[in-house]
Amino acid sequence: MAARGMKRRHVVMSSRFSWKLLILFSVSLSCVVVLALAALFTLHTNSPPVSISRVFDGTPKIAFLFLVRRNLPLDFLWGAFFQNGDVSRFSIYVHSAPGFVLDESTTRSHFFYGRQLSNSIQVSWGESSMIQAERLLLAAALEDPANQRFVLLSDSCVPLYNFSYVYNYVMVSPRSFVDSFLDVKEGRYNPKMSPKIPREKWRKGSQWITLVRNHAEVIVDDDVIFSVFKKYCKRRPPIDTRKGKLNLKLQKQHNCIPDEHYVQTLLAMHGLEGELERRTVTYTLWNQSATKMENKGWHPITFSYANAGPQRIKEMKRVPDGMVSYQFNTRSVLFVC
Repeated sequence: MAARGMKRRHVVMSSRFSWKLLILFSVSLSCVVVLALAALFTLHTNSPPVSISRVFDGTPKIAFLFLVRRNLPLDFLWGAFFQNGDVSRFSIYVHSAPGFVLDESTTRSHFFYGRQLSNSIQVSWGESSMIQAERLLLAAALEDPANQRFVLLSDSCVPLYNFSYVYNYVMVSPRSFVDSFLDVKEGRYNPKMSPKIPREKWRKGSQWITLVRNHAEVIVDDDVIFSVFKKYCKRRPPIDTRKGKLNLKLQKQHNCIPDEHYVQTLLAMHGLEGELERRTVTYTLWNQSATKMENKGWHPITFSYANAGPQRIKEMKRVPDGMVSYQFNTRSVLFVC
């Protein structure tokens, strides 16, 4: 009897010990799972987002981003351009005045129907709202993983080639087309931007850019550099004839055009200049006769039928020597604004 009692107690003790082991193992396993999930979550949140451009498998598209006042006066030309293209190879986004709708009553081309952004803002030339509108266009276009190239245009831009040529030219290059150079002559850099934007990273170039997807993502994801531009990159004050020569001093203090500096400076800050073809594929001709204080000197010439004949168009398509494009070893300009 004593032996059986001892055996029973041994079995009970063994059973209790086994349950303790099982509970300890379960708790340990739960901790391991929790720690693994935590590590996975930390890895996910601390790692840079994987660009959709690296995993997209399909027909890539060019996103044509129109930054316009209201409607597109040259929509009939763009309509002919898109009509000759493959609809699976392009998409259209329009930033217009808030509340403006593109439909059969406001545009002559069905390609633009309903293509306006629903979150557009009021844009003022020379203010940070201009680059904010560009960011809104890029953000909308990035929602479609098929969009692999992004072309920024205005309501005065037209294509110089057919769709097939433009598509092949842009798609074959792994680089963005961003006119960008070190700005050392003009006083647009505000020393208060330092240290977030050091003077040696301050860049200038054409607003009209053509981007690969990962560069578009950098622009949309940026909060730091944009906030600096918004705070310190202000529009110059209007000319006051009563102040005479003092106008020159006042304008130097407020002489920053964000759309000519933001993208270029941001990409320089991210060390991406080696991934750029540092020229634009959009032709503009600036008024060379205007004085420093004339407003018309701040805007490019508008071409008309009289000054845009075949010879002039041929000249527009050329790129100056030293600006050789990556594609086909040709020097081409694709659009004119």
